[in-house]
Amino acid sequence: MKENREVKSDVFSMLMQEKKYALEVYNALNGSSYDDPELIEILSMDSGVTLTIKNDASFIIDTNLNLYEHQSTYNPNMPLRMLIYVADIYKKYVTSNELNLYGETQIRIPTPKVAVFYNGTRRRPEKEILKLSDMFTTNEASSLELECIVYNINPGNNTEFMKGCRVLSQYTAFIEIIRDNQQKNVENPIAKAIDKCIEEDILKEFLTANRDEVLRIMNIDMTFETREKYARRDALKEGIQLGRKEGIQLGRKEGIQLGRKEGEIAFAKAYKKGMISKEDVLSLLDIPEEEFDELVCEYEASAGCVEADEESD
Repeated sequence: MKENREVKSDVFSMLMQEKKYALEVYNALNGSSYDDPELIEILSMDSGVTLTIKNDASFIIDTNLNLYEHQSTYNPNMPLRMLIYVADIYKKYVTSNELNLYGETQIRIPTPKVAVFYNGTRRRPEKEILKLSDMFTTNEASSLELECIVYNINPGNNTEFMKGCRVLSQYTAFIEIIRDNQQKNVENPIAKAIDKCIEEDILKEFLTANRDEVLRIMNIDMTFETREKYARRDALKEGIQLGRKEGIQLGRKEGIQLGRKEGEIAFAKAYKKGMISKEDVLSLLDIPEEEFDELVCEYEASAGCVEADEESD
């Protein structure tokens, strides 16, 4: 059974469960200056839409429904996920407020505003907009759209926004200290990072109050990221080995080209099995997305032929 990393709390969602931090992010995003955290109505996070779908932060302020998500791995499917979150929240909103969906009077619902905060290690733009319509199977005009803005909160990105949002700036600093400790092979890198942050007044109040839980969660996070890194490494190794094998066996230019093609197909196989992301494959192979999509189609076709042969046998 594949582990789903979303079924858990994380440090970002813990921060957003505190009204003062949620309000700070809201003000920074919207250029507002609300100063009363009690204006925030945090929506329950006890259960997700399903056992495997749960977003990081949902709250209402004024007439706006805000959904925030943190990602350490780029995910192009966020518009669809956010649509599911919004639909579930609206359903609960209608029920809890005893609104009549079938009446002649138009009901009023909070305006949805969705945002994703990315701090993964892969290079991404400062800001990008993901659209639900980009996921549709055709380019025909649709009656439904949802736009999801992804903000890169890694150091050096969106500097003006980060200056106005102390909690996200300090959260980023906390993660960077952990990563620096890991690169230097510091013993107990997460615990040492927590100690340093408390000493330097980085999320001091939050980390002091939640030290044990943060330590537990960050250990889970880092274990997951390490497993992802190993999966990408193994996929790369498999692709290179297959490419070399075919090239050496044929010993000609055509053989080398065929070997590379077999290696690329191995990446397509790893991608379809969820072992590696498309972004990582494109970076490793240095090929256009359209070319990789063709490789995936080739793999799917060849896999289908194998299954058909096995059935005929």
